[in-house]
Amino acid sequence: MTVDRSVDRSEYRAEYRIEDLARHSGATVRTIRAYQDRGLLPRPERRGRANVYGDPHLARLRQIADLLDRGYTLASIKELLEAWDAGRGLGGVLGLVAEVDGPWTDEEAARISRAELDERFGGRSDEAAVADALALGVLEPVPGRDDEFLVPSPQELSVAAELHAAGVPLSAISGHLRELRVQVEHIASRFLEFTTEHVFARYLGQHTPSDAEAAEAAELVRRLRPLAQQAVDAELARAMRLFATRHLRQHLAADTPAQRPGEPRSVRLPLSTTRAVEKLVGADQLEAFVAAAAEREVQTRTLNALTSKFSNSPQVDQNT
Repeated sequence: MTVDRSVDRSEYRAEYRIEDLARHSGATVRTIRAYQDRGLLPRPERRGRANVYGDPHLARLRQIADLLDRGYTLASIKELLEAWDAGRGLGGVLGLVAEVDGPWTDEEAARISRAELDERFGGRSDEAAVADALALGVLEPVPGRDDEFLVPSPQELSVAAELHAAGVPLSAISGHLRELRVQVEHIASRFLEFTTEHVFARYLGQHTPSDAEAAEAAELVRRLRPLAQQAVDAELARAMRLFATRHLRQHLAADTPAQRPGEPRSVRLPLSTTRAVEKLVGADQLEAFVAAAAEREVQTRTLNALTSKFSNSPQVDQNT
């Protein structure tokens, strides 16, 4: 974004009354006056009984609107604009903001018609499910098109379609997504807190970062952006492998027919014992701990049996 720093009258390419300035900028007359009172907007030139504004005022109003859209408060905007007017520049800061505001995925949005949507979900129209999808942001309305939707994440919609084809009700899919979203948002929040504390704290002090500092921080955002997803992908794969295997074993044990002679037999532990062991060693170490404990018990009993047999043998001289 390029803005003329000077409000020298010789640089005006156009002149506006306050009503014209409001119309061109999209701000209201009341807002323009409020910005002037806060020191965010230079005072207009006084010509007789009229106030005259120029292109620098219009550019400044657009700049303020852009920063507000990016989430800055008016107090922060004033500090940034003062830095700009002092010659320190806003390029680096706006570059950093643009990097943070940029897409966090390579996935591209798509469009889908209502007929295509119904076909992907069994060929039946389900108004409640569509309303749920709109509320969750899985679908977004397309202005002026009642028969078409924007799909921000085609992958997410594909997952829902596959689950539905496997027999999962749409209401259950929506409920699961709501629960999953809360957990994922917690993970994202913790990752941001972690990186802010250990990486970005030096850029987030009371002063406005210089162009060099902002550019360095923007480069860090680019480097760290994929790390959260990579970490979650790796941990999710680990957890799914652990719990899917355990879950399958439990169901197979429940459905196993009568034991054949010579076959190993699965043993069910009391729930209280299982919980006590999990509390002691953790859920991921439960099976290993039980197996090790059983092995130790077998070895101990075998040794005891051998010792008893050896001690009771008539060949043993008790006096030696």
